[in-house]
Amino acid sequence: MTFLEVMALLNGILDFTIFKVAETNVTVRSLITFAMVTSAFAVSARILRNVLMTKFFARLRIEKGTRYSLSRIVQYFVLFIGIVVAFQFIGIDLSGLLVIFGFLSVGIGFGLQNITSNFISGLILLFERHIRVGDRVTVGNTEGDVTEINIRSTTVRSLRNISIIVPNSEFISGTVVNWSHSDPKVRLDIAVGVSYDSDLDTVLRSLQEVAEECPEVLRKPPPEVLLEEFADSSWNMNLRVWINDPKRNRYVRSDLNCAIVRKFRENNIEIPFPQRDFHVRSPLPLPIGSSMEELTDGK
Repeated sequence: MTFLEVMALLNGILDFTIFKVAETNVTVRSLITFAMVTSAFAVSARILRNVLMTKFFARLRIEKGTRYSLSRIVQYFVLFIGIVVAFQFIGIDLSGLLVIFGFLSVGIGFGLQNITSNFISGLILLFERHIRVGDRVTVGNTEGDVTEINIRSTTVRSLRNISIIVPNSEFISGTVVNWSHSDPKVRLDIAVGVSYDSDLDTVLRSLQEVAEECPEVLRKPPPEVLLEEFADSSWNMNLRVWINDPKRNRYVRSDLNCAIVRKFRENNIEIPFPQRDFHVRSPLPLPIGSSMEELTDGK
């Protein structure tokens, strides 16, 4: 087979019509062209996003979550333009796109509802920015930091350094705790019980000192010490403090608990164990010389 015959065979394969869209023949050649143009725009969009993140937005000192959202929106916009241009390259105009979208709507009705829901939810997350990259969130029983918001899912890195892929629709339709939204300050409630034999003023002063001596506790709002309940074996006290970083709440709570133990031992304040009183009654004495059978017969 000569070179010209090979080229003719190859052209025949490339010009083979796979299907038609709005009277336009979609051939193997046009699909390859579509894939190449789309890939070029996808790579360009990713490079542009990285440049915006690391160069342009960083110089403007825009907050990290805002930089991420804006760069993602630009990336998706460039990718969308690339898809439109790719359709034009293969000879399908916007009216042809409407036909394709009509086919897609049928597919959505038959099983792509979840994908569409997650896609739209991802756009809502990027535009409304209730959830941003770097936020500390609690989704279900998982607490972690948002590391990436994609078109279909969001990646949350848990406290155990495990990446958890959460569908975007769960952030829109479900209940999500965002520890970092609007105001990063969070309140910690430290509950502790003290013996009824303790001096109340000493207890109040000790807990106040524990809060004031912790460098991560904010002075405004000021710490509060409350006597909340008279329990069975203790006064139940509550130390309320505010911290500026929700990601530090577990460590600050541990530091405060350790400081309370040390401060109470220093001031001879007892943290009581749970107590239960058992009253045992003595059995009734039997008459001398009587047996159980005789007492029973006497009834």
